[in-house]
Amino acid sequence: MDIKFRTLKLGLFLTLWILTACNAQTKNSTTKLVGGGCEGCEAIFEYGDKKLTPTDTLPEFENNEPKLEITGTVLKKDGKTPAENVILYIYHTNRQGIYETKGKETGWAKRHGFIRGWIKTGKDGKYAFYTFRPAAYPNGSEPEHIHITVKEPDKNEYYLDDYLFDDDPQLTKETRKERKNRGGSGIIKPKEKNGIVLIERNIILGKNIPNYE
Repeated sequence: MDIKFRTLKLGLFLTLWILTACNAQTKNSTTKLVGGGCEGCEAIFEYGDKKLTPTDTLPEFENNEPKLEITGTVLKKDGKTPAENVILYIYHTNRQGIYETKGKETGWAKRHGFIRGWIKTGKDGKYAFYTFRPAAYPNGSEPEHIHITVKEPDKNEYYLDDYLFDDDPQLTKETRKERKNRGGSGIIKPKEKNGIVLIERNIILGKNIPNYE
C-alpha cells in the first residue's frame, strides 16, 4: 500500500511539473521580458473597465494652468512604422508637486495619485493626452516631469524616459546627460498656442531598452 501511494504521489508530482513547465514555455513564447526592473509599471493595467482610445484627458485638466496637449506617434523599432494597439500610461504631480490622492485609492494609485491616464494607439500610432504642467517636488530634488509606461501587445510593460521640459530651470546639464533616452529623448521643447502648451514626442519602441529584440 505504501509503495502504491508513493508511486501515485510521484506520478501526480511529475504531471504537475510537466503542466507548469508547458505553461511557462507558452508564456515565454508569447511574452518577451524586456526593459529591466520596473517598480509600479503594473499600474498600466489599472484602467479598469475604461475603453481605451488614442486620446485621454486627465483629471483636473480644466481646473489647472498651464494646460498641456501632449501628442506624438508611437513607432516600431525601425522608427518609421506606426505601432498599433500599444498602451501608454502616464501620471504626474499636481501644481504643488504632490502626487495627489483623494483617500480611497487602491493599488498603485495610492502612490501615483489620481492624476493619471491611459491611451491605446490605433493603426496610425498617434496618441494625445490633455493634462496640465506638473510642478517639481517641493524639496527640489527633481525637475518637473511626467512618468510614462508602455505595454506592447507581445511584450511585458516597461518604462520610458520621463517627459521633461526643456525650459525648466531645474533641468540641469547633469540631469540631461544622465538620461538613457529610453524610447527616444523625453526632453521636450514646449510651445504655447491659443492658451495651451503643446509638447510633441514620438516614441520609438525598443530604442535603448535592455533585452529588446
